[in-house]
Amino acid sequence: MDPKFNGLPPHKRLRLIHQQEQQPSFSCLPAKKRTETRDPPALPDPKTEAIGSYCLPAKKRVWALPPDLIPQKPQFDLNADYKEEQKEEEEANVQEAKVVVEEEVEENIREEKVVEEENVREEKVVEEENVEEKVEDDGIVCAVCESTDGEPSDPIVICDGCDLMVHVSCYGNPLTKEIPEGDWFCAQCSDSDSKSCENDKSFSCCLCPVKGGAMKPTGENGKWAHVVCALFVPEVFFRDPEGREGIDCSKVPQSRREHTCYLCKTTNGCAINCSEPKCRLAFHVTCGLNEDLCIEYREGKKKGAIVAGFCKTHTDLWKKQERTGKFKIVARED
Repeated sequence: MDPKFNGLPPHKRLRLIHQQEQQPSFSCLPAKKRTETRDPPALPDPKTEAIGSYCLPAKKRVWALPPDLIPQKPQFDLNADYKEEQKEEEEANVQEAKVVVEEEVEENIREEKVVEEENVREEKVVEEENVEEKVEDDGIVCAVCESTDGEPSDPIVICDGCDLMVHVSCYGNPLTKEIPEGDWFCAQCSDSDSKSCENDKSFSCCLCPVKGGAMKPTGENGKWAHVVCALFVPEVFFRDPEGREGIDCSKVPQSRREHTCYLCKTTNGCAINCSEPKCRLAFHVTCGLNEDLCIEYREGKKKGAIVAGFCKTHTDLWKKQERTGKFKIVARED
């Protein structure tokens, strides 16, 4: 203790003691109030003391730990792993898209095949139905139009001599005038002495090689011709169109008689040409009807008329075009 302190009176010494006790310690004074400097604190030894046990503010730090002492964490690139996963995902998406496209292509091909098969099947069904229609109703089929439909105003009449079956409107006279209540004989049976033309070889069509059927006489030396041939051969006409009597073949050109039918390979009668302009095939009317070729007769609003016939190839093509409704046969007007 200071010797001067001991020389003071007791009451002053007591006051000084109280002042010293109330005065803060040097270490607790602010930096500006400190009159003496302190030595810098000793820095912790990084080898012995734990890291972070002594930490100064950032502005007061004058040293740093060496990098060797910083604990090392396992080094790996998260982005690299993400890129690999993303690449794998993209490849999987591309592969899946390819599979989907291939499946769609295969499905379209299968659908096209199914549609084609259905079309072929429908065509076969239609052909079978047409054949069945010809033989249904106990085999009653008109020999001219090959239809089985009969109406009270236009029934199918059967010849009592040769069992020929014809519509009244298809055969014409004498049925259009009056349908007999008793027996009825066709023109061939009426002209035959035996009242039956089945075994009579004298009745043959001058327009085709097919024998039998609904025929009527022509005006040329006792020749006969099918009613259907007279309808579809362009240069042949009836002198009595309503009664379908008096078949006139005088205007048939010689070139038509020289055509070879590509179906029966003969030149007997006269063949009609395929209506396709670039097609050179020709065929007999009855041969074409037996092969289900398209042969149509169209009358105009005035006096014109036209006969259209197609070979097998162009018949199939015409049927497909006719379904669209864009093409139809129109008669030429005079």
